[in-house]
Amino acid sequence: MREIVLDTETTGFDPFKGDRIVEIGCVELLNHMPTGNTFHVYINPERGMPDEAFGVHGIGPDLLSSPRDAKAGEVTLLDKPVFAKVGRDFHEFIGTAKLVIHNASFDMKFLNAELKWMGLPEIPWDRAIDTLAMARQKFPGAPATLDALCRRFAIDNSNRTLHGALLDSEILAEVYLELIGGRQPDFALGMSGTDGSGDGADSNWRPYPRPVPLPSRLTEEETAAHQSFVDKLGDGALWKKLKA
Repeated sequence: MREIVLDTETTGFDPFKGDRIVEIGCVELLNHMPTGNTFHVYINPERGMPDEAFGVHGIGPDLLSSPRDAKAGEVTLLDKPVFAKVGRDFHEFIGTAKLVIHNASFDMKFLNAELKWMGLPEIPWDRAIDTLAMARQKFPGAPATLDALCRRFAIDNSNRTLHGALLDSEILAEVYLELIGGRQPDFALGMSGTDGSGDGADSNWRPYPRPVPLPSRLTEEETAAHQSFVDKLGDGALWKKLKA
């Protein structure tokens, strides 16, 4: 089973009021295990960056500045591709996988708007797995931010001084695995084949009684000694009741 843990950074809250995506980060999971395969891109939104958004992710404070004028560690977007140049690569990377997103409605709204504007198929909403909703259901009344969940699950997020799409996706992947029961919760026993394609073991397999019991590992001397001990316990001994 292939899943993509995904995060975006944007210029604001509403793509239909002029806001755009400025960063996408994706981490691939296969049967709930990270594969090391990622997708990461900065995007020129073709508009300015509001101070409020810059305060969240620190990306592109001034789109009119050239990259050589940027301060150390500062990400400028003037030389980055527009979404129309990377949208197809992104669409191909996610394929038909489920998308694991924290507050999925926000990211899905932006992604589908951008994909629609460039004429690509939108992502069905039922493909999104919302870890925010999962956390609220599992821990009602408790804080459900990504930072709060990191504290709950003792996940190191010390490098997260600002939001960043790829870093947040990597952290969210760990949080998601904890929310569903820990890393590799089913030990891949739910796979139909070694590649998850359905060409391996029967997915309808169920355990059944062993037709011939395994031979006892006790020696004759050990069996006799045990029986002698049970006989001394009297007729009310639990061993005799179970044997009956």
